[in-house]
Amino acid sequence: MGDAPPEIEPRRLATEARDRVRFEEEALALADQVYRVARRLVRSREEAEDLVQDTYARAFRSWQSYTPGTNMRAWLLRILTNLNVDRGRKTQRTPDLAPLEEGDYFLANKLASSAGEEALEQDRVVERLSQDSVVDALSSLSHDFRDVVVLVDIGEFSYADAAQILDVPIGTVMSRLHRGRRQLKQRLAEEAIT
Repeated sequence: MGDAPPEIEPRRLATEARDRVRFEEEALALADQVYRVARRLVRSREEAEDLVQDTYARAFRSWQSYTPGTNMRAWLLRILTNLNVDRGRKTQRTPDLAPLEEGDYFLANKLASSAGEEALEQDRVVERLSQDSVVDALSSLSHDFRDVVVLVDIGEFSYADAAQILDVPIGTVMSRLHRGRRQLKQRLAEEAIT
């Protein structure tokens, strides 16, 4: 096998450099969206910034594995969620295994029993819950549930997109979303009461 003619190599390098610049520009344009998802997955801004930095470092190292014309946002968020799962495994978090059989109206039931029916007014409930308490409640969910809730409810991904990002069947996404929402409601109810 011979080497490529001398005039072909500079053209190939120039094309590759243009493709790399185009990839980086497209990826960096999504940085705010990636950060918003990361912020919902972890407890602090610093952790979110580290997760985004690691995501972009991995994306830039493996930029050639991205297929141009496909969903760059989904590709980046898949890297982000995989890194977050790996991070969670390192800290060996275990999910809270409390039973969830109080129903989907857990918050309303708890508030009504503790403060009477007048406590059910939406404005009062919202006043009791700060953004930090919502972030804390979300962070307390196990990775499997939190990732799905963040992608579908906050990131507004379809079930199919979330399934692709997390590399799980759509049915698993739906099941985890249901259970994650119920756990989140329970934690927020407990926070609103205290």
